[in-house]
Amino acid sequence: MESIKSIYRIGNGPSSSHTMGPRKASLMFLERCGDAHKYRVTLYGSLAATGEGHLTDVAIITVFKDAGKEIEIVWKPDVFLPRHPNAMLFEALNEANEAIDSWTAYSIGGGAIVDETSEAEKGNERYPFKDMHNLLAYCNSNGLTMWEVVKKYDEKDVMDYLGKVWEIMQDAIHRGLENEGVLPGSLKLPRKAARLHVKANAYKGTLQKRAILFAYTLAVSEENAAGGLIVTAPTCGSCGVLPGVLYYLKTQHNFTDHKILRALATAGLIGTIVKQNASISGAEVGCQGEIGTACAMASAATTQLFGGTIFQIEYSAEMGLEHHLGLTCDPVGGLVQIPCIERNAFAAARALNHNAYAILGDGRHRISFDKVVETMKKTGHDLPKIYRETSEGGLARYSGLADDF
Repeated sequence: MESIKSIYRIGNGPSSSHTMGPRKASLMFLERCGDAHKYRVTLYGSLAATGEGHLTDVAIITVFKDAGKEIEIVWKPDVFLPRHPNAMLFEALNEANEAIDSWTAYSIGGGAIVDETSEAEKGNERYPFKDMHNLLAYCNSNGLTMWEVVKKYDEKDVMDYLGKVWEIMQDAIHRGLENEGVLPGSLKLPRKAARLHVKANAYKGTLQKRAILFAYTLAVSEENAAGGLIVTAPTCGSCGVLPGVLYYLKTQHNFTDHKILRALATAGLIGTIVKQNASISGAEVGCQGEIGTACAMASAATTQLFGGTIFQIEYSAEMGLEHHLGLTCDPVGGLVQIPCIERNAFAAARALNHNAYAILGDGRHRISFDKVVETMKKTGHDLPKIYRETSEGGLARYSGLADDF
């Protein structure tokens, strides 16, 4: 299993698979073949279907333009390559417009890129296990909690990296609480985080706390939608859940940054297990792979912070994923705005509920986290492609414009 650094990628939104991934692939192809006369990129499947709304073309064009290269983009939304719905064919062309080199790349979620010969990004395998069952067995046999396993097996600077991740997550919250106005794109969607944060001061008790949690989560998701700097957790589309929950726990329950970094380590293991055995790509398994995984990560992190055992942490994560099974990826207008932003807020609230439910029990339950991951993968593959980030079905059938007052 790879380093948890791969689940926490630092970059600009709005989409890890449709923006960050294509940008990375463009840089990789230019490194491989940087002296061609000009270039062509053909986008397939989900990348083509929602690429305009996700700024896929902007990300690719910017890379080639910065290198002083001419690039043509071809859109083929009805063509799905067998390996993954997010496929790109890069071609280097000579002066006669003939291809002198080509490379097919796949953006598999979270900003990761693979090609026809790779199963995962090379050289980053760190852990001797790949599922929750073996992780729990190892922790139980050695008296370790999950974050200690991260320190033992991951890269030596992993905790320093998590410190940088937490810094950027908090900065996204601070920016999102200050920035107001309309988000970019055809929906003309107004930001809500700043307003909710102000309103929270007028409330008391549970309503105040919930408004604060929503504000923190929306702040990050709105920054992502605006193309701001965020951290995938595990994707851009679900990037608000974990930081929203952790910042809420820091400010409302006085958890130190030191303890939060440990919670980030545990959450990273949860997300990496899902990525290893299923998918975090909305184009492959629907939004259950994005928001569901984010909720599982936040649920596990919260339960650890509140003193849960490794078995209660597993149960909390299991609920985070289980109760998002079947969630479709149906972005209106191909934008990471409706229903994506609100889903982050509600997943954050669910994470706190999962912690409470798990802590009240002893961690024993009937359906394991691994079985839910397996179920999520099958459910996602059973979903018709119109519900997997193509903007052809579900809520995406509607314009999202305010036609009712």
